[in-house]
Amino acid sequence: MTAHKRRAPVPTPETAEFWAGTKKGELRLQRCTACAHVYFPARPFCPACASRDVAWFTASGKGTLYSYVINERPAPGFTAPYSIAVVALDEGPRMMTNIVECPQTPEALVLDMPVEIVFEQLDDTIALPLFRPVVR
Repeated sequence: MTAHKRRAPVPTPETAEFWAGTKKGELRLQRCTACAHVYFPARPFCPACASRDVAWFTASGKGTLYSYVINERPAPGFTAPYSIAVVALDEGPRMMTNIVECPQTPEALVLDMPVEIVFEQLDDTIALPLFRPVVR
């Protein structure tokens, strides 16, 4: 998918644990210990009840393709065509990502198809969470 290297995200205090997980090949999400709401992206409070009593956990890395567009124009770090997708994670939240390891066509990118996480290592500290179709 990449013609040249993508620009690496810069972790913040709120997202450092997420990026530490991706570096280890783990998708880490947050769960509110007060109301059990699971959410993404990371923040220091629960978006459902505003509690600051939240904890990190390792998610399954599985989900379904919720929505996507196929971008036909090149962009820095990408070779067209490539998908910009939203994956509904099995744990509940939705995550914006890219679908890889399959043709970037409407015939291959079927809504509700099962997907699983893969990581693209950008450098020594950042690995991007991407998703690929689950082969049955």
